Amino acid sequence: MHHPYQRNNVMTLPQTPSFHLAGKRALITGASSGIGRACAVALAEYGAAVTLAARRADQLEETAAHLRGLGQTADVLVLDVGDVEATKDAVARHGPFDILINSAGTARHSKAIDTTSEDFDAVMNVNLRGAYFLSQAVAKGLIAAGRPGSLINISSQMGHVGGTDRAVYCASKFAVEGFTKAMAIELGPHNIRINTICPTFILTELTQPTFEDPGKRAWVLDKIKLGRVGKVEDIMGAAVYLASDAAALVTGTAVMIDGGWTAD
Repeated sequence: MHHPYQRNNVMTLPQTPSFHLAGKRALITGASSGIGRACAVALAEYGAAVTLAARRADQLEETAAHLRGLGQTADVLVLDVGDVEATKDAVARHGPFDILINSAGTARHSKAIDTTSEDFDAVMNVNLRGAYFLSQAVAKGLIAAGRPGSLINISSQMGHVGGTDRAVYCASKFAVEGFTKAMAIELGPHNIRINTICPTFILTELTQPTFEDPGKRAWVLDKIKLGRVGKVEDIMGAAVYLASDAAALVTGTAVMIDGGWTAD
């Protein structure tokens, strides 16, 4: 029996699959700031034609202009993933997209016993309902076109553990982890992969209030084994990896970028 890396008794070495995304179209939601914008920058740098989507057109245009100035391809799509029908229509009109990064998300933190139905619905509408039907819409487009793809939902370490004041947020992210696994099973035969990225606390506009509270900041730093909060750059490599052929056998799983938070 021949060794898999030997031909005619001459050794051939395995080749690292490409991380490059040339020829791929990527839709990035939540791209007006924070993690979403960072992921858009990363995918564009690796050759993808990116479509930046969010509710705030001015910030999208500014980012797109910067990317174009670097010789990269960037379009803008004003989109609210909480509006499921509008999202389905937009994806059908502008797709198919080979890559999805869904970074649209919201949070309303409070003690569980103080949760209002309004806050519950607001978080679930974006984090769960929006993410579910956005994933569905991009997958439908790929299946209709007979194309493979990579769908990535920005979840959270809070999709794997609990946290004070975060019952609703945790519920939404645990649910994202669940539908990601189920969709991976169904989409696998179409060579469409779906995964999550699960960051710890990343310093963004959304998390700024947490870091301004000394008690909460101390709690965060105590739980993160690497001893620092996250920055958006910590997410960029994972986004490129999951989007690329380097992750060709990765589906239905979560990439933890949590500084060791969930290790104990």
